[in-house]
Amino acid sequence: MGLVQAMSERLEKAGVSFGHGTTCAWDEAAWLVLWQLALPLDALEEVADDPVAPLQQLAIDNLVTQRITTRKPLAYLTQEAWLQGLSFYVDERAIVPRSFIAELLSDGSLEGWVDSDTHRALDLCTGNGSLAILLALTYPHVQVDASDISADALAVAAVNLERHHLSQNVRLIQSDGLTALTARYDLILCNPPYVNTLSMTLLPPEYQAEPRLALAGGIDGMDLIRVLLRDMPSRLNERGVLVLEVGNEREHFERAFPRLEAVWLETSAGPDTALVLTREALLATP
Repeated sequence: MGLVQAMSERLEKAGVSFGHGTTCAWDEAAWLVLWQLALPLDALEEVADDPVAPLQQLAIDNLVTQRITTRKPLAYLTQEAWLQGLSFYVDERAIVPRSFIAELLSDGSLEGWVDSDTHRALDLCTGNGSLAILLALTYPHVQVDASDISADALAVAAVNLERHHLSQNVRLIQSDGLTALTARYDLILCNPPYVNTLSMTLLPPEYQAEPRLALAGGIDGMDLIRVLLRDMPSRLNERGVLVLEVGNEREHFERAFPRLEAVWLETSAGPDTALVLTREALLATP
């Protein structure tokens, strides 16, 4: 589609950054064109030769202009993000969902830690609720809680629970880390703020547009993680496990917790972004 090519060239020339659902200018252009035309995101080939009315072309051009001038992630402009084939509502109140834990839920990587004895789970730092929803859909026998410090993020999560008909299945809880959570869980998922201070200063505007509270993890990125791991055993059942995402911060994580026995999991970004910690390992670490 020539229109996609033209919009791709505009995005490329403007030097916008990607990573909020797309990885290159072409994919981002295809997404915005198809979204503006109210077409499925996988329909590009079948509609490639269809004519686009002048008013529709103008709307697409305006959307690209907005993307370039504001440098907001396209997900904020369309109020839609995709994760593992599911559509989620998102706006500036919550981080754009892109957790590698979603892959682990979808590809069966957690099967060794989630079984018929897993009855209660928590999505800690839930943001827009996407991981809690994927968890509830993947393991319908599990009772799911989802918590976040941000009331705004939880409001976005509530929209997504309604959209996926899970409002009665997933309980939302406002909590600063684990402080307001009194239950014990068989499984806890956590994609916390972990970006170190230097990396925060280097983030492109698209990432700076997201809530800082959901990204910044202190000098080494481990500020909240230190607190969470200290208190985590009291919130896990005897055979409970924590699935934790640390992004590009494995080096800082291992420096902060040199004696902690972790199982690192393979994701599309490699073996350094997500890990599993058992309650036993957490208790054994000084």
